[in-house]
Amino acid sequence: MTEDLTKHLGVHLGSEMLRLALTHRSYAFEKGGLPTNERLEFLGDAVLQIIVTDHLYRAFPDEDESQLAKKRSSIVSTVALARVGRSIGVGQHILLGEGETRTGGADKDSILADTMEALIGATYLEEGHQAARGLVHRYVIPLLDDDYVMGIGRDWKTLVQMEADSASLAPVEYRLSSRGPDHAREFTAELYVAEKKYGVGQAGSKKEAERLAAWDGYDALQKDIAQSA
Repeated sequence: MTEDLTKHLGVHLGSEMLRLALTHRSYAFEKGGLPTNERLEFLGDAVLQIIVTDHLYRAFPDEDESQLAKKRSSIVSTVALARVGRSIGVGQHILLGEGETRTGGADKDSILADTMEALIGATYLEEGHQAARGLVHRYVIPLLDDDYVMGIGRDWKTLVQMEADSASLAPVEYRLSSRGPDHAREFTAELYVAEKKYGVGQAGSKKEAERLAAWDGYDALQKDIAQSA
């Protein structure tokens, strides 16, 4: 099964490195404290950022820093990386604890995105920068042409607030909840406008969860406002 994954990725990872990249903390905890993929995730995030930044700098010479930052934010977002993970079937290979398995952890955006970063980090360590660059260019850079992914990078919270203000709707609220240990907290934000729920977002930070909730609820809010006009 893992051989199929490496073929999809187009890389050659040793069995131990691949297993580490796929080891979620929930599985490691249940197995008595095995090493997790979190250090590889940390490394992979940095490698991903520099490869994407380098590409954007060269590919869009007429765009300023803020425009480039928005593009980068979109294609390295949790939603974007989870989209990549699903496209190559990463979820079925992730080693998860029983609790995460029962709650559909193999298809959670946060877990898929973190695992993709860990796989990029593992590729960088075992095969070097060029191999990691090839992986990112095969699967992440093409997201620049994905309207769905690029739309996520917009300032959805501001857009929601502007829509609510235009229709004199108040208040705009983001109701937050969280789960998991302090070092790996997962936040859920629910967008309410005038006490009506419009969207939900989940992420590893409050800010990102709120942004995704705004993105999720924007179209429905617009529709309601148009119908009441």
